[in-house]
Amino acid sequence: AEQDNGHPLPAFANLHIEVLDENNQKPYFTRSTYEGFILESSPVGTTVSDNQNLTSPLQIVVLDNDVEETKDPQLHLFLNDYNTFFTVTQSGITRYLTLLQPVDREAQQLYTFSITASDGVQESVPVTVNILVIDANDNSPTFSNISYNVKIYTDMRPGEGVIKLTAVDADEGPNGQIVYEILAGDQGDFIINDRTGLITIAPGVVLSVGRSYALTVKASDSAPPAQRRSSITTVYIEVLPPNNQSPPRFPQLMYSLEVSEAMRIGAVLLNLQAFDREGDPIRYLIQNGDPQHVFNLSQSSGLLALGKPLDRESTDRYILIVTASDGRPDGTSTATVNIVVTDVNDNGPVFDMFLPKNLSVQEEEANAFVGQVRATDPDAGVNGQVHYSLANFNNLFRITSNGSIYTAVKLNREVRDYYELTVEATDGAVDPRRSTLTLAIKVLDIDDNSPVFTNASYTVCVPENLPPGTVFLQIEAKDVDLGSDVNYRIRTQEALQYFALNKYTGELSLLKSLDYESFSDTEATFIFLVEAFDSKGTMPPGLATVTVRVKDMNDYSPVFSKKLYRGMVAPDAVKGTVITTVSAEDQDPPGTPASRVRYKVDVVQFPYSASIFDVDENSGRVVTRVNLNEEPSTVFKLVVIAYDDGDPVKFNTTTVEIAVLQPSVIPRFTQDEYRPAPVSESAPKGTVVTVVTAAALNQTIVYSIVSGNEEDVFTINNRTGVISVKKPLDYERMKSYELRVQADSLQVVRSNLRVPSKSNTAKVFIEVKDENDHVPVFTKKMYIGGVSEDAKMFSSVLKVKANDKDTGNYSAMQYRLIIPPIKDGKEGFVIEAYTGLIKTAMLFKNMRRSYFKFQVIATDDYGKGLSSKAEVLVSVVNQLDMQVIVSNVPPTLVEQNKDQLIGILERYVQDQIPGATVVVESIGARRFGDGYSEEDYTKSDLMVYAIDPQTNRAIMRNELFKFLDGKLLDINKEFQPYLGQGGRILEIRTPDVVANVKKQAQAVGYTEGALLALAVIIILCCMPAILIVMVSYRQRQAECAKTARIQMALPAGKPASAAANNLYEELGDSTM
Repeated sequence: AEQDNGHPLPAFANLHIEVLDENNQKPYFTRSTYEGFILESSPVGTTVSDNQNLTSPLQIVVLDNDVEETKDPQLHLFLNDYNTFFTVTQSGITRYLTLLQPVDREAQQLYTFSITASDGVQESVPVTVNILVIDANDNSPTFSNISYNVKIYTDMRPGEGVIKLTAVDADEGPNGQIVYEILAGDQGDFIINDRTGLITIAPGVVLSVGRSYALTVKASDSAPPAQRRSSITTVYIEVLPPNNQSPPRFPQLMYSLEVSEAMRIGAVLLNLQAFDREGDPIRYLIQNGDPQHVFNLSQSSGLLALGKPLDRESTDRYILIVTASDGRPDGTSTATVNIVVTDVNDNGPVFDMFLPKNLSVQEEEANAFVGQVRATDPDAGVNGQVHYSLANFNNLFRITSNGSIYTAVKLNREVRDYYELTVEATDGAVDPRRSTLTLAIKVLDIDDNSPVFTNASYTVCVPENLPPGTVFLQIEAKDVDLGSDVNYRIRTQEALQYFALNKYTGELSLLKSLDYESFSDTEATFIFLVEAFDSKGTMPPGLATVTVRVKDMNDYSPVFSKKLYRGMVAPDAVKGTVITTVSAEDQDPPGTPASRVRYKVDVVQFPYSASIFDVDENSGRVVTRVNLNEEPSTVFKLVVIAYDDGDPVKFNTTTVEIAVLQPSVIPRFTQDEYRPAPVSESAPKGTVVTVVTAAALNQTIVYSIVSGNEEDVFTINNRTGVISVKKPLDYERMKSYELRVQADSLQVVRSNLRVPSKSNTAKVFIEVKDENDHVPVFTKKMYIGGVSEDAKMFSSVLKVKANDKDTGNYSAMQYRLIIPPIKDGKEGFVIEAYTGLIKTAMLFKNMRRSYFKFQVIATDDYGKGLSSKAEVLVSVVNQLDMQVIVSNVPPTLVEQNKDQLIGILERYVQDQIPGATVVVESIGARRFGDGYSEEDYTKSDLMVYAIDPQTNRAIMRNELFKFLDGKLLDINKEFQPYLGQGGRILEIRTPDVVANVKKQAQAVGYTEGALLALAVIIILCCMPAILIVMVSYRQRQAECAKTARIQMALPAGKPASAAANNLYEELGDSTM
């Protein structure tokens, strides 16, 4: 800000612009499923763990891309099921599940539910959580009876079973494994199997009539001693005399089994066969617990089978009382069969049809509540868990895990006002069942649209002088909102003095007559704004532009410059021959349609003349319509009409008299075409090209060039027909000319009526002969290249090229070099005379950072013509000056696009060093591995270096790395079109030799002095160590010798401090 007083003093303020985030990202969980564990004896408030050892809590991480990852996204998490058992912490990036009420593994071992995160507008994809309840030893083994009464007989033998006791423990694992033992009362006569609970007569025991026993039996679980639980029962045994009337006995008094509700009818579930000591036939019956006769019990075999289909949803447990009888009144015993029916996914979700299915929602409101659906599934566990989804329009609506439906975006009633939304409910089974419900959703209107004109702009042409009140246009606008009332008005104040707009109909009329001539500019136009508004609404008005063009009425007719025009024509004139030109003007304002004049022939007055002559519509040139064949001396009359484009159209006429000449007065050329010898492009002005000749009876001939000489290069003597050079020729610009010459009699020329015919025109073909008048031009003023220190004789260095505008031999080059003297009389370089390829002619070992400057001469006409020269700079390099550019494309692709890729690299180097040149040393497969001994032909190594024209030497390797590596992202973008999709530079690395030498230098970095000192110490300890030192010293010498072979020396005559002498010095190791 500045003061506006002639002495401005500036003031400044900081402007802070905060970009507000739009809530357009859904929250998301970092994992798709979570597994948790909790001990069934855990108190309320315990955190669910992420492992069975319960050592760390289960962490549920939920994020929202609308919020920074380090900040709490403040999301609301809700469980779709078991929310009375578990809750989730409601703040923080990491959330935890805690226990709300005790859980009992024996009632339910696995809890599966989903969690959804909401930011108030967007909901995440639900994530599944599985919580496994770990068993605690909270159940004691339980016998089915407090006591048991058993009768045995004296004829029973040792080992024979007395009774089998069964205790049940609902715990699992060791907590549920039961061990039986007799605590007291057996008197040594009975033993019990600690695993099966079967009590048998002890070995060697003889039973006596009348004896009785009261056995105390304990059932214990196998938990650790401190946690072990047990219970006891009493078995009363009475010894009776031998009896062949004892009832059958079941092996167990209690049977328990689980049966799937999908079990097939007829399947055998259990073998209930009893034992009768006397071998009497046994009859089995279901005495109680099966009123619907769901099960069948074989009366003879005791096999229990399924008789009718099971349905867990109607009955999930059966307790059957089964009897076995040998037919005697006291020959019956009973057993209990406990059958639990397990669930299969045989029911699909069922929607609640009492909830409304016709819903409505207001437009232009995102996250608006639409309605709710509810579905239930009578199956158990995950088979009964219901999940909701939308089968259509899920980009417009969303549904939560509890069936609530919201708008996902702002709806537009004017685009669509009704939706039939299909909601799908699925259960949680692996192969889920589905059901669907269709909801009718009506979108309610709000006033959210302005009226819109049917056209954004209206253009109308109104003739001048129309009376006031004339309606000339009706505009129309529509408002898509319901119940709108559209009114119209003129917005531009200046237009109100000329036009009126009907408020209700949109009719536009004149308030006063318009006058075209009152406008000073060329275009008489009114441009103004009109608006349409809803009288009942609040939205801004709609706008349109009206352009009224005032149409000029046609006041003037075209007027010819002459009333009569004359012309002459040859009797054999060809079609299109120009005879004369007529001209008319119109006084109406210039640039208007009424002032534009066009021409046509009147075909009514002289129809034959109109059939052989015509007039050009725009230029007025009168031409022959056909090839003529008329009698000489005939005179034709032709009426030409000039008309304008005004309204109404006005016109005028004139007459053209056309006389047909006698053939004797029309000259004739001696030949139709002239082809003289080629004319040198260096021919001076006045050089004669050829002579054309024509003749006519008793006529003086006048010659002229009528076409082909647009640049006025040639001239013709109008009396002699001599054609000569008027301006310099240039073969490289124009190689040939085709002139058309015409001969007319002097009489016709004086009448200013030239008469073209078949005989009085001829063609002249002139060829221009090329001369060696252009010197060769090199493509560069200076060529910069490099040669490797280890290059062999006649290795290619670079290629020069010169171009010449001349043709033939005059553009054929011969090259030669002018090289200053080199020591020992060596030439240094040679060039292939006709290709321009420069090659080495000496060895450059130990000449790194030397350079050579010389000239190359190009002479055209194979060395006999004109010459030009260019400078050449060649710098000696080695791998210390190079970098390897590794890319993920094959070397063949890099080779194909080498010039383009090097051009890109060169541009980035030149940003730092103007004029620098990037040179390719080699292109090959990518080398990697120990010592770079392995090759990968799917990738490539491009080895390059750069020459600085200011120093004439290679740019240091580290500098080249900085120039390129810092711009690697930009370089990769420019490489993309040449390396293909996905092609890019992977890295820029040190060449193989340099990297290996550095590694060797580090490996052998100890000095000979250190080795000798170490040897003295070792000699004092033990003589055999001398051998080790000698071997190490030999290895050290071998490494030094190897390194010496690749040392990089400075050029002769240069001070040693200017650059590193060898690889080791440049790499920072001077121990050699």
